Amino acid sequence: MTARFLSSVAGAVLLCTPALAQQTDLTIALQLEPPHLDPTSAAAGAIDSVLYSNVFEGLTRFMSDGSVVPGLAERWEISDDGMTYTFTLRDGVTFHDGTTLDAQDVKFSLDRARAEDSANAQKSLFAGIEDVKVIDPQTVAVTLSAPNGNFLFNMAWGDAVIVAPESIDDIKQKPIGTGAFKFDQWVQGDRIELSRNAEYWGDAPALESATFKFISDPTAAFAAMMAQDIDAFAGFPAPENIPQFEADPRFQVLVGSTEGETILSTNNKLPPLDDVRVRQAIAHAIDRQAIIDGAMFGLGTPIGTHFAPHNPDYVDLTAKSAHDPEKAKALLAEAGLADGFTTTLKLPPPSYARRGGEIIAAQLREVGIQTEITNLEWAQWLEEVFRGKDFGLTIVSHTEPFDIGIYARPDYYFQYDNPDFQALIQTLEITSDPETRSEMLAQAQKTISDDYVNGYLFQLAFPTIADARITGLWENAPTQATDLTGVSWTE
Repeated sequence: MTARFLSSVAGAVLLCTPALAQQTDLTIALQLEPPHLDPTSAAAGAIDSVLYSNVFEGLTRFMSDGSVVPGLAERWEISDDGMTYTFTLRDGVTFHDGTTLDAQDVKFSLDRARAEDSANAQKSLFAGIEDVKVIDPQTVAVTLSAPNGNFLFNMAWGDAVIVAPESIDDIKQKPIGTGAFKFDQWVQGDRIELSRNAEYWGDAPALESATFKFISDPTAAFAAMMAQDIDAFAGFPAPENIPQFEADPRFQVLVGSTEGETILSTNNKLPPLDDVRVRQAIAHAIDRQAIIDGAMFGLGTPIGTHFAPHNPDYVDLTAKSAHDPEKAKALLAEAGLADGFTTTLKLPPPSYARRGGEIIAAQLREVGIQTEITNLEWAQWLEEVFRGKDFGLTIVSHTEPFDIGIYARPDYYFQYDNPDFQALIQTLEITSDPETRSEMLAQAQKTISDDYVNGYLFQLAFPTIADARITGLWENAPTQATDLTGVSWTE
């Protein structure tokens, strides 16, 4: 009996040893430092990159695949007319300062976001809220002015996290949320430090502490990662160096997708681009993979419509605009342009646009389409292209999540005017049934693909370099976040 007892103790010691030695801190680098730490009063995605889910939480939240799941709201009921959402909050949730989360905090947060003097960068998310009523400490009813099938999605944005009136005055420097990590300190120009929230309502994170380092220079990012001065770099800014990390067993390389649909935007009202046959010819003239390889060092996911490939409702329509120069020439001839034509190609500063523009110009030239390239700074591009609509073609990445609705705006800069599509989006916005919404989203994707509204190129990649022993990092970026709640070391 004694021997068996001693043997069991020895086995227990051996089993416990790796756990005791397991690393519980993490240093992760980002390229951009936040301007301040209030995600509800700035457009800077860098704030969410540090604080989303880690420090602040909303009624709902995004998962790594872009799906929306319950957050601080344990469940909800939607009225038959789709106008009222009654949220039941989780029990026992406290803010990092010890105050209790209740329905009054939800009302305060939503009323503050939708107020006339609100500084919220996504104020439109809250524009449809007509009233927020506290039913009891755990229940809050949100009434809309019209049904909105995107409402639960909207509540998952970083701009919709729940904050408390007790801590709002200092939120920009001392953020206090309900998340799995609490804010410790911000050494501006260098790092932000977080530590595990011992009172967290959900599953405790494996990490006891996390440090976000800010390294803007790609060369310095490469050097810091190679020297293992940092454990990971989310959104690594030097894709040309990725092969070196892939060949080094110390590291893992995660190449995920973002919400950035990169497109050859087309002025649908400018002749001859107002002819669908010409737009289709352009689509078939483009070799997406050559653009991804040449401009992005192979990073990027081909797309055939304006929708993120990681979204559960994504439809792969790339085959509809496969690279086929001969078909492109035949379509131009059918449109009365056998000798081709000339149009403008105005390019904003990002390398995907400047590098990609040269490649696309060469591809179009092969089918008889000449482009007059103009490189513009962002302010010029916004003035001439986005506001002035003075362009034939341009290249830009649309980074807003779930933004297919822009095609229902005929005054938007690429000037696509399809009443049937507009009606479809209007119906989608007042539809709550998930299965019906999925069917409508599939139809929306197919419609703009069939109309060849733009040249759909690729989804911007999101490369992360990390120590090979780290697990749980998000591969994709359905929102700007570096969610550490599920991250751990394997040894």
